[in-house]
Amino acid sequence: MAMDAAPADTWLPRETMVVAGALTHWITENAKSTRAFLKRVEAAVGIAAPVQSQHITELPRAVHKKGDHTPQPDSDALARELLAPALEGHDIGLVSEAGMPAIADPGSAVVRAAHALGVRVVPLTGPVSLMLALAASGMNGQSFAFVGYVPQEASERGKRLRELETLALKTGQTQILIETPYRNTALLQAMLQTLHPHTRLAVCCAMSLPQQVSRSALVSEWKRSQGLVSGLPLDTPAVFLFGR
Repeated sequence: MAMDAAPADTWLPRETMVVAGALTHWITENAKSTRAFLKRVEAAVGIAAPVQSQHITELPRAVHKKGDHTPQPDSDALARELLAPALEGHDIGLVSEAGMPAIADPGSAVVRAAHALGVRVVPLTGPVSLMLALAASGMNGQSFAFVGYVPQEASERGKRLRELETLALKTGQTQILIETPYRNTALLQAMLQTLHPHTRLAVCCAMSLPQQVSRSALVSEWKRSQGLVSGLPLDTPAVFLFGR
């Protein structure tokens, strides 16, 4: 769920906000941003309890740094503990700081624990920047892979980009990457230096936000035209895609 300054109903369906407004228990990546989100839901559809009395539990810092997508005894056991209110009859919302929980964000362990405990899992419709970017890229949406982050070290990053490009050009599979906003410019420059001129590259910034920009062109065209790079809000969350 993106935490933009715009009203919640500009980026979330009303049905999702109604469900969120009825909840009083939350598992979250960041409690502060979740409170801000609840204030917007309150303004749009109302909430079941004042923000100050909502039960908001943060995922541990280790999950933020390392993720919880791969099953691990410690993180999965903790996730079961976090779901104790669900076993007492409370519906629980899982919310990430920006984006969709468990997709390029923490939360997978909580979902696995819910299935293991017999707790019903109901995903709610909201913005998913990876899919929005793929739709805006003009690339293959029938075969694609989200590969997360590439290494920061220059030589390792270049090696990884070349590996992914070889796969993309051979199979037609679109490769989707993300980076921390303050390293977006460095990643874009590395991609322009590493990828073949005939490879298509798309950069989609601030998806679902008012300032969103999506640009897609061959690497050779990116290099020829400064206009493709200028005006890109690279200080915002961005999705990078490349392939045929």
